Amino acid sequence: MMNFTEEDLDHYLQNQADLRHRQVSKSVEDVQKIIKDLTAEISSKDARFQSIANSGVHNDSFKDQPALASKWSALLRGRCTFNPAIQVLTPTLFLISVPVRGLMGYKERRARQWRYYTLSGSHLLSPVREPEKLHQWLELESFANASQEWHDTRLAMEGDIVPAKVVTVFKEQVEAAIKTCRLTEKVCVLESVGSVVRVAVETSEAQIEVELVPTVELMNCWPKRAHWPRLLQRWPSTERTRCIKSFGFNLMATSNYHWLLSFSRAEQVLLGCIDEDGGYRRKCYRVVRQLKEDVWCPGSKPVITAHHLQTLLFWTCEKYPSSRDWRNLRECVLRLVHKLHKCVSQRYLRHYFVRTYNLLKYTNTNELDDMAKKISDFLENPHTYIH
Repeated sequence: MMNFTEEDLDHYLQNQADLRHRQVSKSVEDVQKIIKDLTAEISSKDARFQSIANSGVHNDSFKDQPALASKWSALLRGRCTFNPAIQVLTPTLFLISVPVRGLMGYKERRARQWRYYTLSGSHLLSPVREPEKLHQWLELESFANASQEWHDTRLAMEGDIVPAKVVTVFKEQVEAAIKTCRLTEKVCVLESVGSVVRVAVETSEAQIEVELVPTVELMNCWPKRAHWPRLLQRWPSTERTRCIKSFGFNLMATSNYHWLLSFSRAEQVLLGCIDEDGGYRRKCYRVVRQLKEDVWCPGSKPVITAHHLQTLLFWTCEKYPSSRDWRNLRECVLRLVHKLHKCVSQRYLRHYFVRTYNLLKYTNTNELDDMAKKISDFLENPHTYIH
């Protein structure tokens, strides 16, 4: 087996990963401007939806908590230029959470057990299936102050805020805003299955597929099913963990009845501050991400996305918490590749915060097997790919 050197890796980063970063940054800039204009127009017509300019700590619901915004800025100053609402899954596939307004004072409560309604409002004889581990019901009573607009029967049913109904209303607003903002040459709504709003956005770099998801942003609270940090966990530090949890979590409208738990702000802080001790964790992640996109799992809709790799990196950081474990870039890259190969081969990758959920549960097994074979070929002769 011919191995690669640190010099090979630096060259690979400069010629491949850095080029990707510049292209993606330009695409994000173009998409962000267009979607910001689009969501600002939507907000002017339906105040339940906010502009993405108001996402995260800038959400209108948190204007009375300036300490959170200051803490966020201090943590990510100079480290993260992307809007916190935007997740880059691949260079041509973005996920953008669109914050909602009018749901204040969230408190997790035990939801009633059975629902017997359909999305059209008819009655079922047997109950709707219960949510999976990364999903939950969302009741109006969970909020101390839910504006009257959310009691609208177009959004709620039997006391539940129904994600599929929220998405239907939001999609109507998206279609109208595209025409009002005269963006028909740059943005078009794509056909989609289920409760999803997908649009194609033309940028100077490429056509980007964007999934727009209405999102309830919840600060200063943490879901009970996310048992984190774990007992005897050494990474990240106790102080950093406490800080991360203060940024809360999101509930995203991605299915018919149940809301998806998302920890995008927590993940952004973890990744942004990951090399405070001078290690090579982020460089390692960039190399593996580039190999994944170029060789192992290319294409616009791969089975393994940047989010999967990010999750794998967090688990590896937790297993190897010492800074000395991240000082040799070549060893770090090979370690992460071996771990990725194991996850793909076993078709199992635990969610970082809700560890009982397998992120690969519904992925295409044939594509995972094909990727495992490509990673195995890489490990036999990595110098062929990095030189």
